[in-house]
Amino acid sequence: MPVKHDLYQDLGLNKDDVQQRRMSNSRLDVLLTQYDAADKEVVDAESASANDDDVEKLKKKRLLIKDKIVDQLGA
Repeated sequence: MPVKHDLYQDLGLNKDDVQQRRMSNSRLDVLLTQYDAADKEVVDAESASANDDDVEKLKKKRLLIKDKIVDQLGA
């Protein structure tokens, strides 16, 4: 069964720290919302046994959003 990706572990930050920064950074808030939606798309596609190419595209989309989140957290 597909599982939601743990963004906070990847970032090496705890959820509370990120959520606190999210409240004062509207761009970060938008990106985290987009990331959650993209992650849900990946999980849903994997659950539905979607085509590997489609799943891979969704994972790349999620990764691009994650990269933008990393940029925002570093700024």
